Amino acid sequence: MAFTRQTVQCISPAGLHHMSYKEWGDPQSAKVLICVHGVTRVADDFDMLSQALESDYRIICPDVVGRGQSGRLPNPQLYQIPQYVSDMVTLLARVNAETVDWFGTSMGGLIGMVLASMKNSPLRKLVLNDVGPSLNFDGLKRIGDSIAQDVRFDTFEEAERFIREVSISFGPHSEAEWHKIARDVLKQDADGKWVRHYDLSLAIPVQATTAEVAAIGEKMLWAAYDAITCQTLLVRGAESDLLSKATAAQMQERGPHAEVVEIAGVGHAPTFVQPDQIAIIREFLLR
Repeated sequence: MAFTRQTVQCISPAGLHHMSYKEWGDPQSAKVLICVHGVTRVADDFDMLSQALESDYRIICPDVVGRGQSGRLPNPQLYQIPQYVSDMVTLLARVNAETVDWFGTSMGGLIGMVLASMKNSPLRKLVLNDVGPSLNFDGLKRIGDSIAQDVRFDTFEEAERFIREVSISFGPHSEAEWHKIARDVLKQDADGKWVRHYDLSLAIPVQATTAEVAAIGEKMLWAAYDAITCQTLLVRGAESDLLSKATAAQMQERGPHAEVVEIAGVGHAPTFVQPDQIAIIREFLLR
């Protein structure tokens, strides 16, 4: 089945903004899967996963505000988890399902973790893709510095090489897969230059995060994780510099006692475009 593009209006302290999302599968299906991407990625990341699961689920894949085809926020300090959670609650109201399953990569996993921790949460199953309550501070700093780079390229080929270099931790991919990974997050600006398809202001709150602030955030995230009761799968890239083996082990022992699967040869974060990775998610969700 082909996907459709839709939008939903959301609210922030700065006013209204729109969130774009892709919808796959039967729109009347009671089984709903929400897929939310990482900090600089977009809904298109889940095309292969959606095609593999669309006969089993109605699948909703948003561009989180500030990315892709969604709106931009006038106040960059709002580019943080509380605003994203608020937007997802609006999306859940649009979806109008009694329960949903959630697949979140990195930032998308943090959003899902907070939603799953709330009283009367509709989340039935939760997949956390290479993310947990404890995040390596050096890894966060690397991501913040990468987000802030205002890079512009004369040709798509140059831009594609750049995306491939900064995404090398995703692990081995075919040439066609790398091409799509790059194409999904690139656009041409008014001058014809190829740029990344997100608001560079996303970097401001990330770069402002100190070790002390990160420690406070970690404490709050562990409290949220410990409150989760739904079935949870944690996927870790074996070479991840963001989610440590020690944190993954803690997540097995605390809160929802997550099942843990580690993917060899991959860092932050597995892309789930390849059949062996998709099979992991399919088995968990459809078990």
